[in-house]
Amino acid sequence: MLQIRPGAPINEDQLTKVLAVGRTPVREALKRLETERLVVAYPRRGTFATEVHITDLTHISEVRSQLEPFAAASAATRATHTDHEHLEDLLSAVRTAPDDLQPGGALMQLDMQVHRAIYATAHNPYLEDTLIRYDNLATRIWCLFLDRLPTMAGHVAEHGPLIKAILAGDPDRAADLTRAHITSFEQSIRAAL
Repeated sequence: MLQIRPGAPINEDQLTKVLAVGRTPVREALKRLETERLVVAYPRRGTFATEVHITDLTHISEVRSQLEPFAAASAATRATHTDHEHLEDLLSAVRTAPDDLQPGGALMQLDMQVHRAIYATAHNPYLEDTLIRYDNLATRIWCLFLDRLPTMAGHVAEHGPLIKAILAGDPDRAADLTRAHITSFEQSIRAAL
């Protein structure tokens, strides 16, 4: 999941070969990643993966703690039959999730799937795009501290009651559980420092 470490140089030529595409698509992708604060470009020096600072955690958590509870509450009131089926599948996966804390492992993939499903179930594409961006930034931080976070399986298990609240159509409970989930994430990272 975190294949390029923060501060590492990005080799455009290598990317064009690995991805089997021309330079233009790679450059366009890097420009987009720069707007999402995942890479930084310096004239005549190159492009690098952005560094991660503890202040990033604070800023990201401030945004997430405001928008994600709104998304969860919206999901609870807007979920369609298809959304319910997808969320029920994810709830089953959360219940049987392995205790796999490797970057890119099944547990991290499941965490991302649950977050993405909730964002999509809110049925607000602008909110969804914004939250995906901030979730990507939070996931980078998670990957950096993963080896020092023994309780992250519990973090993913917190999704169970949240999904149940959405399925029950309870926007207040969904928002409260989401807020607690984000706070728990931030506290876990800070404790690992």
